[in-house]
Amino acid sequence: MPVQRFRSFEAAREALWGEAGDPEHLRRVRWLWAFADRLCARRFPPGVYRYRSIDEAQRERERWELEQAAGGEEARGGRRRPTQGADR
Repeated sequence: MPVQRFRSFEAAREALWGEAGDPEHLRRVRWLWAFADRLCARRFPPGVYRYRSIDEAQRERERWELEQAAGGEEARGGRRRPTQGADR
């Protein structure tokens, strides 16, 4: 994206807004979403999972997110390891 210079904060603030129906808007949104995906893509193991409670599902999701943050195998779509103490 090109660098723009402004003489005041008001001019910079006005430049943030686009015209209604501007075709450039869709291109910018597409670019932003692709950038966000490259920057911090959220990956979950494939498949459908059943849980006994919402709390159990939330704990599993937190575990996936922590593994992804640590760069674990499951974060890259690898095989899912069973949770300790859970019989599925």
